[in-house]
Amino acid sequence: MTVRLRGTGLTVRVGEGRAILDEASIDVRAGEVHALVGPNGAGKSTLFGVLAGDVVPQAGTVELDGAPVTGIRSRTLAQQRAVLLQENTVTFPFTAEQVVRMGRAPWARTAAADDDDAVVAEAMASTEVVPLGGRAVTSLSGGERARVALARVLAQRTGILLLDEPTAALDLKHHEDVMRLIRAQAAAGVAVAIVLHDLNAALAHADRATLLSNGRVVASGPPAEVLTAERIEEVYGQPVDVFPHPVTGVPLVVARR
Repeated sequence: MTVRLRGTGLTVRVGEGRAILDEASIDVRAGEVHALVGPNGAGKSTLFGVLAGDVVPQAGTVELDGAPVTGIRSRTLAQQRAVLLQENTVTFPFTAEQVVRMGRAPWARTAAADDDDAVVAEAMASTEVVPLGGRAVTSLSGGERARVALARVLAQRTGILLLDEPTAALDLKHHEDVMRLIRAQAAAGVAVAIVLHDLNAALAHADRATLLSNGRVVASGPPAEVLTAERIEEVYGQPVDVFPHPVTGVPLVVARR
């Protein structure tokens, strides 16, 4: 698989304090879902921000298709990668459809703009927000806003998706729908990096996982090899059992009580 995003030796410090990201390296490949997992404060969102080009590390490099992210113009970068942040606060009463259309902004005054209506319609349909199109985003529930925000980044139509906890506010059905949608994006050749707290979702849906703790990469590789019971207990401080699902065989993580 082609590496679309490569982070090497990434270090981020706050002032003179400890490193919140410490020499972390990661490859995000086309056609794969790459899950970033770890406990609170592990450095997942910081690594995510560095990969997106929104956080500048004190050391290390990020390359997009072999070119330093820092040298790519913002509009060009927005045409190459789409970013879904953990917080998607919209304070003005834009409608849901208007927010989704914002994802087409990088393509304004290009030939791709001719496809705006069709792309927006497809993104809204795939995230099941068509009935919300005329409603003000400020009137939507947290889960509804999350799906509208996801539709916006899908409408951006880039080859790289960076998603920070896109399922955090979703109910069971929409959680699974979104993960299936993300898998479909990868199957179409998109490179996906996704921050997840749900280890079972990482095991079920990701092709690769990177486990972080205290700003460092503990392990990276196939999820079943990374998320072992011993490693989870070491990193999270919680004993767990990991065993195969009786039907699918996919590993399940259950806290030991």
